[in-house]
Amino acid sequence: MTHATTGQRQLQIERLAVEVHADRGALGARAAEAAARHLRTLLERRRPVRAIFACAPSQNEFLAALAGAPGINWADVTAFHMDEYVGLPASHPASFRRYLKEHLTALVPLGRCCEIAADAPDADAECRRYADLLGQEPIDLVCLGIGENGHLAFNDPPVADFQDPRPVKVVELDQACREQQVHDGCFASLADVPRRAITLTIPTLVSAARLFCMVPGPRKAPAVRAALRGGVTTACPASILRTHPAATLYLDRDSAALLEADGK
Repeated sequence: MTHATTGQRQLQIERLAVEVHADRGALGARAAEAAARHLRTLLERRRPVRAIFACAPSQNEFLAALAGAPGINWADVTAFHMDEYVGLPASHPASFRRYLKEHLTALVPLGRCCEIAADAPDADAECRRYADLLGQEPIDLVCLGIGENGHLAFNDPPVADFQDPRPVKVVELDQACREQQVHDGCFASLADVPRRAITLTIPTLVSAARLFCMVPGPRKAPAVRAALRGGVTTACPASILRTHPAATLYLDRDSAALLEADGK
């Protein structure tokens, strides 16, 4: 189905709703509109609302539009983020805590922001602390992306586990994931990219009642094809999105290019 006014194409892949938009700007605007509407609805019913946000350049347009959306009572929103590099201080330019501050928490009057202190002396203890915070109440929504290797958060294929018993864990980042950080301009070279991170696990992410997944750009096209056309397997962790009862994947023409090439 195509909407002539927006250039939007809609697909249904098993349980996953997919929207293809003309470009990154249109993708971000449409996803933010939907997420803002959902937030407003939730805030009418109960407070606080608990939301998890991805921190990556792929989220720039979405977060800018979301921060500018009217009618959201941000004071009743508790925010989490989904990963952080072990040992990296919050002041580092590539820190996800810094990213979230610059792209959201400094722009809206957020009620509470719970950060992963991955530079804490004991990373495993920090995982337990953050898991306790996450587990206090259900997570209402997750705003996420997909990595070039198909990862969700830092659940790369070698460490992804769809039945992971841990809510939060320390992981070794694979080569493709570390290379992506250089592609994204977060680090100058591969040698600069940390080798370990703290990440929310896949069961934690997909436990949320609603998922909004924003994936722009040509380098994501192979992962998008694998997530939507391959098996539901940890070889492409993002494929698990097809099993979620209330998830929407937002693509642009570049990230959807291989789907178009498949003629599907």
